[in-house]
Amino acid sequence: MKAVAAVLDKKEENAPRKLAPMLDILGHRGADAFCIATPNNAAIEASLKRLLVQEFKSSTTLGHVFLKVLAEDKPKLAQFNNSTILFDGRIYNTDIESLEALFSEKFQAHDASALIEEAINNFDGFFAFLAAENERLVVGRDALGLYPVYYGENSELFAAASECKALWRIGITEAKSLPPGHLLIADRKGFKTKLVKTPQRLASPMSEDDAMERLRGLLLQSMAERTVGLNKVAVAFSGGLDSSTIAFLAKKAGVEVHLIHVSLENQRETLQAEEAASVLDLPFHKFLYSSENVEHVLPKVLWCIEDHEPLKTSIAIPVFWTAEKAAELGFRILLAGQGADELFGGYRRYLNLYTRFGESAAEKAMVSDIAKMHEQNFEQAFKACSFHNIELRLPLVSYPLVEFALSLPLNFKIVSKNDALRKFVLRKTAEKLGLPKQIVYKPKKAVQYATGVDKALKKLAKRQNLPVRQYLQRIFKNVCCF
Repeated sequence: MKAVAAVLDKKEENAPRKLAPMLDILGHRGADAFCIATPNNAAIEASLKRLLVQEFKSSTTLGHVFLKVLAEDKPKLAQFNNSTILFDGRIYNTDIESLEALFSEKFQAHDASALIEEAINNFDGFFAFLAAENERLVVGRDALGLYPVYYGENSELFAAASECKALWRIGITEAKSLPPGHLLIADRKGFKTKLVKTPQRLASPMSEDDAMERLRGLLLQSMAERTVGLNKVAVAFSGGLDSSTIAFLAKKAGVEVHLIHVSLENQRETLQAEEAASVLDLPFHKFLYSSENVEHVLPKVLWCIEDHEPLKTSIAIPVFWTAEKAAELGFRILLAGQGADELFGGYRRYLNLYTRFGESAAEKAMVSDIAKMHEQNFEQAFKACSFHNIELRLPLVSYPLVEFALSLPLNFKIVSKNDALRKFVLRKTAEKLGLPKQIVYKPKKAVQYATGVDKALKKLAKRQNLPVRQYLQRIFKNVCCF
C-alpha cells in the first residue's frame, strides 16, 4: 500500500521501460516491494533494481510500490485470460477474504472493467484498481476520491498514477485528477471516463432526535471499521470538535489513542489542545515550530502535494508535520477529522452566504465543496502522509456518512443566521455520545490560522517582497521541475 502507476505505449511494445522511472520516483521514501505487471507476466521484488533486470515487453503495463502497514497486508494482483488487475488501498466494509474472492472467482468470470465497476459500487474505503489488457488500460477510483489518481497523455503515451510527479517524469506535463467513483478506459485511439458511483442527496425527512441517533450509529460504525484489528493509533489533534470526536470515538472503540499536536510557538490554541487532551485523559504529544521551520519544510511539502496554491499549502504543512511525528513515534496509522466542515457546515463562509443570500446559496456551496473535497482536501493530505509512510484514515468521511450529511436540511447544520458555532447536529451528537461540553461548544478556527502557519507564510513572502502565491510558485518550480 503506497503508490500505483500504469502506462499504455501508443506506438511500441515498450510500456514497461516507460514505467520504470515512474516507479523510481514513487518509491522515493522506500518500500517493502516493487511490482511490474503486463497482461501476461508479473514480477514482485524487494527492490526496483532487481525488478528491472527482468525482461518485460508489452504495450500496456502496471506498477505498484508496496508498503506493508498491517501484518496481513500483501500485494494484491491477479491474472487471467490475458489480463492483469492490481489493487491498492484499504476496504473498510468487507473483510480480506471477500477482497481475495474478488480477485479469484469473480475475476475469472468478468472482464476487468466490469469487475472494477462492481468494486467501486460495493466497496467503501480508499482505493484504486488498475487493469492491463492487450492494448487497453482500465483504471478505477473509490467513490469519495480518498485515494489519489491522476492521468494524462502525450503523443506517445497514456499513463495514470497516484502522484502527478510520476507523470511529469515521463513527459506528461498536464496531469488531471480522475473524478471520484469513475472508471477510465484507455487504448491507442484515446480514452473515455464513466461515472460509476457518487453520493446521492436522498429525500429523508427526519426529526432532530432521529438525525442525532442516525449520526451516532454512523459515527460508531465508521470508527469500528477504521480501527478493526488495530492496537494503537495516532490522532491529528487540535483540541477542537472534529479531532476530539475522532479521539473520543477511537478510545471508545478500545484502541490505544495518542494525540499529536503541531503548531507554531506561542499559539493560544496549543494551550486549549492541552486542556482538551487532559479532559479526554489521553496521551498528548506536542511539537512546536518556528517560522524558520516553515521555510525549511516548504520545498518538501510542495514536492509532496504537487501544488503551490496558498490555502492548500498552509493546510498541508501541519499535516506533513503531524505525519512526520507519528512516524517518529512508531505509528503506522493516523486518524484525522477532515471532511466534517464540508459535510456539516463548519466553514464561516457558509454562514456568511446564508446571511447575505439565503439558505439556497449556503446549501449550494456545501454541495459544491463536498463534490470537490478530493481535490481541495484529501489528495494533499494523503500524499503528505504517504511521504512519511503513514496511512491516513478519515472516520468522518465514510460513504454512508457523506450521503447522510448531503440529505440533512440546512437548519440541522446552521441553526440560524446567528449560529456562530455551526455544525449543530454533529455537536449535539458528540455531546450525546459523552464528549465534554467545553470541547463540544468550542468555536472553530481553521488549522492554517490556529497553528500560525498562514501568518508565517505571509511573513516569509514579505521578506522576499512577493505575494504569497508568487513566493510559493517560485519554490515549487525549483523542486518540481522535471
